[in-house]
Amino acid sequence: MAEERIDKWLWSMRVFKTRTIATDACRKGRVTMGGTAVKPSRTVKPGDVIDVRKPPITYIFRVKQLSTGRLGARLVPDYLENLTSQDQYELLEMTKISGFVDRRKGLGRPTKRDSRELSRFKEDSYADTFYLDWEDSDDDTDDGDED
Repeated sequence: MAEERIDKWLWSMRVFKTRTIATDACRKGRVTMGGTAVKPSRTVKPGDVIDVRKPPITYIFRVKQLSTGRLGARLVPDYLENLTSQDQYELLEMTKISGFVDRRKGLGRPTKRDSRELSRFKEDSYADTFYLDWEDSDDDTDDGDED
């Protein structure tokens, strides 16, 4: 029976963009088989079930067959079966909608998007305050020509 390294299989099935990223994921314990973290050199064969944790969700794949190289996206379903539950995809969708940035408050610099939103907020609130004060002061001003 043919076998293939798990990092190579994950790359060829387009789970990871590069083989290096697949190897790093295995080393960091994000790829498991049967609840046990696997090394990048672990071999897979048809029928194996692989869990891949890509925060915020965990994908579950069953190996249907092995490939000789990286596949086109349309051919991937012939080589793997996606067993990921629907609630995991709902969690992913909720994360995308919420726009939550996984960064603890006070750590790291703001992203470019954060900076733009902050400056836009400051400009809008300053402009509103300025115009409101200016309009109010026009209504209340006296020319001193009251008789």
